[in-house]
Amino acid sequence: MTDAPATPLRAPETAVAPRLIATDLDGTLLHDDKTVSDRTIAALAAAEQAGIEVFFVTGRPARWMGVVSDHVHGHGLAICANGAAVVDLHRGGRIVEVSPLERTVALAVVDALRSAAPGTSFAVERTGGIHYEPQYPPLLLDPAAAVAPAEKLLADDFVSTLCPEANKPDATRGPDGRSAAAHSPSDSAGPAFPDQPVIKLLAHHPELDPDTFLQLARTAAGDLASFTRSSPTALLEISGPGVSKAGTLARCCAERGISPDEVVAFGDMPNDIEMLSWAGTSYAMANAHPDVLAATTGRTASNNDDGVAAVIERILHDGGPRGDRSH
Repeated sequence: MTDAPATPLRAPETAVAPRLIATDLDGTLLHDDKTVSDRTIAALAAAEQAGIEVFFVTGRPARWMGVVSDHVHGHGLAICANGAAVVDLHRGGRIVEVSPLERTVALAVVDALRSAAPGTSFAVERTGGIHYEPQYPPLLLDPAAAVAPAEKLLADDFVSTLCPEANKPDATRGPDGRSAAAHSPSDSAGPAFPDQPVIKLLAHHPELDPDTFLQLARTAAGDLASFTRSSPTALLEISGPGVSKAGTLARCCAERGISPDEVVAFGDMPNDIEMLSWAGTSYAMANAHPDVLAATTGRTASNNDDGVAAVIERILHDGGPRGDRSH
């Protein structure tokens, strides 16, 4: 595990030819029906063939990366959970690096938000799956491995108090003797619950305005953790201090000798802002949040109109990132 660095300062805009494309997924690369268009698939492949690396940088967990796993070439890596995890898509979505949210910090955040915004419910995202409170909106495509109050989900004895069956012989055990419930969907050799770090805490409020909830949470507990959001509802995503898409992307770029001004980034929601501000060239989708539109150097078409592909095509045609900003 590694600690995420502080979010880097924004690099000055230059005309340097891009060496890396960093793109968000939901609301950015993916259509609203969560598919990748043929045009986008072709553009990503062409970028890689031209020697431009592509990084998917998303709030999604590793197990939700199947939709794009066939469309990352070369390195095979993706940045997930808003920078808290680096995932190898060439190895079935195996998590290769984690910047965790410490359990005691997560408990302190839960306590602060319960006081500041009564009615808030929580989910705990670990490297092997999600667990949430009874009041938390159910995820139809991602059922919880355990449902209980957040304080129990974050307890030291998480397995013994919530999942006693994980320690009992039964027909659902995997070949290594662990309960099937203890396996990560993306990594069959993943650890049991106690060894799966918390990578994200999610907080949902049924009534508050999303941006109001974000500001309230940052005021109440911003000194404890990093708060952002990517949902149109009042759903906050909470990571360890200093963890962000920008910080992890900066580290991956530094390892490759790629400077910020050689990066072109795309996004649509507040959890993309730090990454977009850091990259030398950045594009907001036409459907982007107003704060994202204000933070970027360029604009492109909406996700449903293949805005990312349009810019990549222009880059490859013109040999530079400036392209068409008329959208």
